[in-house]
Amino acid sequence: MFFGLMKEAGAGRPRREAIRSVLVVEDEPLVAFDNEHALAQAGYTIAATVDDHDHAVSVIDAGGVDLVIADVALHGSKSGIDVARHAAASALPVLFVTAHCPIDACELAIGCLAKPYAPRDLVAAIRVVDAALRGKRPVKLPPALTLFGLPG
Repeated sequence: MFFGLMKEAGAGRPRREAIRSVLVVEDEPLVAFDNEHALAQAGYTIAATVDDHDHAVSVIDAGGVDLVIADVALHGSKSGIDVARHAAASALPVLFVTAHCPIDACELAIGCLAKPYAPRDLVAAIRVVDAALRGKRPVKLPPALTLFGLPG
């Protein structure tokens, strides 16, 4: 899905605006705090930090989110995969941040950042995703990042 979005961006269609606002979907409080801190220090706005599917869907539906970073394992009966499906239906890019990237991740997300990762790697991964969504080929990927469907 996102491969097509990136391919279209490179084919003369309007490119996406830069990522400014990030929804953090993470059920481990310390990881969520570290993510918020790193993203705020890098100049991103945190749309919200939530630990379950229903809250994530509410934030997505309210708008104003440019990127969802989502762990796969969440509190409750629904997972980050369900969050990614909802985000994808809204044409909102998702970056999985998880120890175990789902087998169908390339259909649901633009990439997967493997846990554990350093805060600087999260920021670098978002910058890479931002470049890719705007039709540019990233020069260097953080070691823990797998990006699906690179342009060009």
